[in-house]
Amino acid sequence: MNGISYFITMRRLFIIALIFSCWFAVSPVSATPEPSQPVVHAVLFYSPTCGHCQYVITETMLPLLEQYGEQLVIVGVDISTSGGQALYKNALQYFKLESSGVPFLVVGDTYLIGSADIPEKFPDLIEKHLAQGGLDWPSIPGLAEALTQTQNTQAPTPQSSNPAPTLQATSQAVPTLESATPTPNILAPTPTTVGLILTDDINLTAWERLALDPTGNGLAVVVLVGMLLMLIYGIIYFRGSSSPTSTHSWNWHIPMLCIAGLAIAGYLAYVEINLVEAVCGPVGDCNTVQQSEYARLFGILPIGLLGVVGYIMILSAWVFMRSANKRLAAYASLALLGITSFGVLFSVYLTFLEPFVIGATCAWCLSSAIIMTALFLFGLATGKAAFIYLFYGEKHGIKRSSSSRAI
Repeated sequence: MNGISYFITMRRLFIIALIFSCWFAVSPVSATPEPSQPVVHAVLFYSPTCGHCQYVITETMLPLLEQYGEQLVIVGVDISTSGGQALYKNALQYFKLESSGVPFLVVGDTYLIGSADIPEKFPDLIEKHLAQGGLDWPSIPGLAEALTQTQNTQAPTPQSSNPAPTLQATSQAVPTLESATPTPNILAPTPTTVGLILTDDINLTAWERLALDPTGNGLAVVVLVGMLLMLIYGIIYFRGSSSPTSTHSWNWHIPMLCIAGLAIAGYLAYVEINLVEAVCGPVGDCNTVQQSEYARLFGILPIGLLGVVGYIMILSAWVFMRSANKRLAAYASLALLGITSFGVLFSVYLTFLEPFVIGATCAWCLSSAIIMTALFLFGLATGKAAFIYLFYGEKHGIKRSSSSRAI
């Protein structure tokens, strides 16, 4: 009996020891914190005046930040600030690019450009790098210093009226990256934020924007002055008392210029509608212009498409000038002069925006502006002749039965 009791007692002690062994074996695991989740870091270069940037941030970045939470960190760099522009140029040099437009997203050693490329490829890059254990900040020269200096500044507290978490731009003065390079205006994350907003503050003056590209913007200024001089000449010529000279030798210049203008405007319309990167020449930065908010009239109608319509109307007016009866030809001549006059005025407005507001120049746009100015000049004589014929024909002895081509 004592043996049985001893056996039962030993069995109970064994069970208790086994339970304690299991508890000690399990307890360290439960007490150990879960391993940190992988995180993907990315840098977005943007401009507050860039409509494509606003689209990418609203339609792509915010949903992705909400989806991945703390596993995705995006820092936005405003290239309209002098420090942001310096960091942006460092990024271009890092990827051996001479120029590029914004939005410009850097993920590790990969860059994505534009509002078509970024939404299409960025989500796959996130999944790829998360599966590989995360991705640190890209090795852009000056980025690490900028991030360190920005984190040393106090980020503003989001306002209670805006319940959505945001990445706010720091407003305090921060140390410089180098002695002569200001720190870029970085949209840095605060401890409770996972979102992103754009700042409407544009820190560069008109002359500072002009200096961003002295060659391209300087050319835009020359074209701008030339258009203004041609407009003044046109007003003086139209109001002058001299009779219009014959323009027979210029008749075929108009359709040829319209075809060239249609090709340029059609290409720009394709770029603006499909949100693709444009092929730029050695002068200027057409992608920055095409990705700005000024690339669409009232934020809706692409400027390139407006140009296509304008050139078609001018070409149609020229056809009527050549084929219709005298009175219709006169109205067509006036219509051609009116359309080209509006086209030059609108081109003056757009050309002014490029160097002084956007800070970049589009060589395609300058070419279109020059073509429109030439069409305006070629239509002056026929327009004035048509105006005299329709309103003062009898007084000036102009016979209504004369050839329509003499207008």
